[in-house]
Amino acid sequence: MTRTYRKSRRAEAQDETRARIVRATTELHVEKGVATTSYPDVAARAGVGAATVYRHFPTMDALVEACGEHFWNAIDPPTPDGGAEVFAGLGPGTERLTRLVEELDAFYERAEAPLWSAVRDQDRVASLSRFLAEVGKGVGAFVAEALREERESDRVRVASAIADFAVWRALSATGLCRLKRREILVAMIEAAVVRAAPSDGESPASA
Repeated sequence: MTRTYRKSRRAEAQDETRARIVRATTELHVEKGVATTSYPDVAARAGVGAATVYRHFPTMDALVEACGEHFWNAIDPPTPDGGAEVFAGLGPGTERLTRLVEELDAFYERAEAPLWSAVRDQDRVASLSRFLAEVGKGVGAFVAEALREERESDRVRVASAIADFAVWRALSATGLCRLKRREILVAMIEAAVVRAAPSDGESPASA
């Protein structure tokens, strides 16, 4: 009984140390970037020795992956299987696009710091590209559900480009209020999907 209790306490302490390292690393990723965060940086921020960081995360890739999981849970991104519930009961057209923009705008607001950190270093850290690709799948699925289109249609591709984080961030940088930003995004997507639709007598393949 005593030995089990001691093991449990030791395991809890190790878990807390690991969590502290991950928290410290995620803070540094947002502040200074993923590619430029080092083991000594993490150790100093977490209040542990560098050897302790190495013991929990033998490679920087392992540490970045752990931070990716932490960020994923924190930002709660759109998922490919979540769109049906979000748009249930909504009529076609503006009603569904408004809900789409509301969902994505709220997501980008809470995820702005980690997403921008990933965008900055995606060409230098492979796992960040995978992270952003997974986010993109969820966003694309929401767009397809909002438009009631196949995910590979021209309309979905064009709408997804406008609904991208980079466009949202550029609009946010203008200082527009949230309501105005959302209205503009809805209008942009509405206009784009109309232009992306095949003309009369024109096949989708030749559009």
